[in-house]
Amino acid sequence: MLANLWREKKTRQLIIQIIAVIVVLTLLGSVVRNTLYNLEVIGRDVSYAFLFTPSNYDINQHLIEYDSRSTHLRATIVGVINTALVAFFGIILATLIGFTAGVARLSSNFLVNRISYLFVEFSRNVPVLLWILLCHGVIVHNLPHPRQAVSAYGMFFLTNRGVYSPKPIFDPAFWGVMAALIIAIGGAFYFYRFARQKQELTGQQYPVYWTNFSMVVALPLLAFWLLGFPLEFEIPAFKRFNFAGGLVLSPEFLALTLALGVYTGAFIAEIVRAGILAVSYGQTEASYALGIKPNFTMRLVILPQALRIIVPPLISQFLNLTKNSSLAIAVGYMDIVATIGGISLNQTGRALECMSIVLAIYLSISLSISAFMNWYNKRISLVER
Repeated sequence: MLANLWREKKTRQLIIQIIAVIVVLTLLGSVVRNTLYNLEVIGRDVSYAFLFTPSNYDINQHLIEYDSRSTHLRATIVGVINTALVAFFGIILATLIGFTAGVARLSSNFLVNRISYLFVEFSRNVPVLLWILLCHGVIVHNLPHPRQAVSAYGMFFLTNRGVYSPKPIFDPAFWGVMAALIIAIGGAFYFYRFARQKQELTGQQYPVYWTNFSMVVALPLLAFWLLGFPLEFEIPAFKRFNFAGGLVLSPEFLALTLALGVYTGAFIAEIVRAGILAVSYGQTEASYALGIKPNFTMRLVILPQALRIIVPPLISQFLNLTKNSSLAIAVGYMDIVATIGGISLNQTGRALECMSIVLAIYLSISLSISAFMNWYNKRISLVER
């Protein structure tokens, strides 16, 4: 009986998988048991109670209320937000740089082609830590001091201590504006699906872009006006030695985001170039034969097909950028590694607990990015009939 089960391919694969899971769980359980036993021997226990004690240290950039009397848990939340902030803006910057440089690498213009080639080769062959230190040094030593700040409209100020901008202050009624925005986005999505189905059935086209743009902009603005403009701005002002008030983006954040964006963008450029070259040149020739201009050919014909090749390796680059943000401590940016994985760990001595939190947070962020990009990749993939 058992021999017959083993001869069947599907049954054999299932048995092997069950055995592999049992072995992995056994090894993991052994590691956990040994760790707990060793901690017990030296008189230590595993406890996360320290998260609710005062942190006793400051964080130079925080988007939520925080001071040295806040708990280690709140410091952890600030670190997570700072990490997510770098990852979000870094991914946007890297994508813009990567797609621009990747398309420029295929340009028939010799100068554009060579400049893009030099950028890619120079950027990706220099360690990312050096890029971070270089960008931080350029910002700190070359931008003007607060007294000589570069001002834009008297509300935005560029200095070597960061970029200062107006800080929004929301009234309770602003939730009505957010509700109007959500309704507008839902309506725009519904109209997009309706217009697409209508075009597939009858060939009739609707002005989807302008209709949805008007809906998403007009409805929140109307709610904003009806609710009596429930939004104010706190303008930064220079006081004594530095600016006070407003919203500030620290030079550490700017340097880290710029460095990661440039470094990762160089790798994305090669992915984009490879994806475009993988599309048959016959597609380009057919587009030209129909009288479509080169820029429209690239945007409407080549890139949509190349995306199916570009997206899978692009996911890896986004994950690399997110994990490389852990180098933020090199320039003093207080991310998750510097907060709960650095200062909190040193103060409390809870190395196992702190590092388990850091690992769990990075794992959650990476899996979230991977899940979203895999969903997008599935949406643009070819559907077999």
